[in-house]
Amino acid sequence: MIEEDILCSQNHCWIVEDKQTYLIGLTDWIINKLGDIVFIELPEIGASFQKDDVFGTIESVKIANEMYMPVSGEIINVNEKLINSVELINENPLEAWLIEIKPTNLKEDFQNLMDYSDYIEEVE
Repeated sequence: MIEEDILCSQNHCWIVEDKQTYLIGLTDWIINKLGDIVFIELPEIGASFQKDDVFGTIESVKIANEMYMPVSGEIINVNEKLINSVELINENPLEAWLIEIKPTNLKEDFQNLMDYSDYIEEVE
């Protein structure tokens, strides 16, 4: 994935367009802060969420964290590989997407997202 294509939320999620749907994952910055991931809980396909709703949890050897939707939308796919091999998220967070969504409020929700480089500047 090319970092220039990634948008990020203040809640440490990345989002990128994938042929009229969007993939969402967690940023490498937050994964590095959490440490080794040991468990992840993702929503069911068909579930709908509003921006900033909790859509799942992630647990590391250090802490458990809720994950917040960067934009409103309907879940159309989840990354089953991560549920069975959660360590993949530590290997390459910017490739390990969590969910795929069909956004419902694209224009308004995307106004609050930032470029990956701006996100990195803000968190460091």
